[in-house]
Amino acid sequence: MPGTGVGSAAHHLRRETPMAERGDESLVHTLKKVAAVLKQEEIPFALGGSFAVYAHGGHSSEHDVDFLIREADVERSLEALVAAGFTAERPPEDWLVKVFDDGRMVDLIHRPIETPVTEETFADTVVRPVDAIHMPVLSATQLMVHKLLSFSQHYCDFARGLPLARSLREQIDWERVRKETQHSPYAEAFLVLLDRLEVVPRSGTPDGEGRP
Repeated sequence: MPGTGVGSAAHHLRRETPMAERGDESLVHTLKKVAAVLKQEEIPFALGGSFAVYAHGGHSSEHDVDFLIREADVERSLEALVAAGFTAERPPEDWLVKVFDDGRMVDLIHRPIETPVTEETFADTVVRPVDAIHMPVLSATQLMVHKLLSFSQHYCDFARGLPLARSLREQIDWERVRKETQHSPYAEAFLVLLDRLEVVPRSGTPDGEGRP
């Protein structure tokens, strides 16, 4: 599977996040089943959402299973997963499809934040072990960008972004986050909040230098 393996040796040797301790054993099992099918069918994918945060050693307030795939692979993915025992659903939203494993939902997203999944998306991943199965995981920086660009006038719950920012802040390229989210006033407000909370350094100040 594609993946840059970006990160320090310490990150690669990071102890697996004990996701099962959170009471998500069944979701982890479903996640592994989906990943196994996609890998067997050689369908490129990246793990996103809260379990990607956990795979990086961070924390999230959400409990969802998200995989990013290309739109061109949607039909093949659904066919393979249905053949493996999943049930499929096509919601009204045109940027994802869903599969269910005994009621446990998995989102297969091909256009997150109105941006198509491409080979560049898969290049921005790190291979991490998720409950003993290695798979490409969306980078911490891209996870933060996706979270900030999900904020809008209809949904702007900063409490859902704070655990991610706090727990993965050393793995996130904050200058890149600022650049890629600069068009969003909601992202700007969240970054101001992080600055006031001293979670991240101000733009242009290394390691927070220059703080009063």
